[in-house]
Amino acid sequence: MAQANIIDGKKVAEETQDGIIQRIQELKARGVTPGLTVIIVGEDPASQVYVRMKARDCENVGIDENTIELPEDTPEEELLDLIRKLNQNPDCHGILVQMPVPKQINPDKVIRAIDPSKDVDGLHPENVGKLVAGQSGFIPCTPFGVLKMLEYYDIETDGRDAVVVGRSKLVGKPITNLLYQKTDSGNATVTICHTHTKDLAQYTRRADILVVAAGAPNSITADMIKPHATVIDVGISRVDAPDTKKGYKLVGDVDFENAQKVAGYITPVPGGVGPMTRTMLLHNTVWSAEQRVQ
Repeated sequence: MAQANIIDGKKVAEETQDGIIQRIQELKARGVTPGLTVIIVGEDPASQVYVRMKARDCENVGIDENTIELPEDTPEEELLDLIRKLNQNPDCHGILVQMPVPKQINPDKVIRAIDPSKDVDGLHPENVGKLVAGQSGFIPCTPFGVLKMLEYYDIETDGRDAVVVGRSKLVGKPITNLLYQKTDSGNATVTICHTHTKDLAQYTRRADILVVAAGAPNSITADMIKPHATVIDVGISRVDAPDTKKGYKLVGDVDFENAQKVAGYITPVPGGVGPMTRTMLLHNTVWSAEQRVQ
């Protein structure tokens, strides 16, 4: 049985970053260096890893990245005041508050405090509204990266049946909106499934394009996938693997080993969606800077 074509997120990210570097050079020639400020509150280990990776990505392409680390007990108002100051800083083109934040801080208030023109995560209600309305604005990084991968591999969306598993603000809702919109990379007929969906498999089996962002490791098995479908696995979980050096391994929401025997195209975990998520953060930061020099 033929194996699926692997959608190489690292390759797509590298080529996308080449274009981003060119855009940064053009901005610098006009006296502007894109700037991203990342705020992390507390010492969540996973968050610290993500923040370090973002800083490294910025350094690699030429974005000025500033990480601000705040203690776990930081009052909400102190964080909001910091965001207000960054909103006024002309050298800061993007503001990202690493989630989750400690329990004394309301994440929705944090997101709403960020200037929508610097909201590189695309989560401010104004940017969410623009996305739904099909207007120009920041697109959340993960669904934006998914769209770019589909485009790179010339995977047709027009008229196709797409199924999205998961309804999060970060992935499920925005990718649903992107896939059904009247655009070159949209025009799909989209079904969104979630934890209350009865008989999930009846929906996933009819999907030409299946996007899975449920946060449940290996929950989508090969028999739930339509032959030759495109499978985009957004999930990433750490599971025990005593026979490995680290004692664990990273897996997605899709049973990759068996699913690749059925699918036409499939993303691996890691090395699929992850690199593109970080790359689209770079794109959004540069796009923000470009809007200010037009």
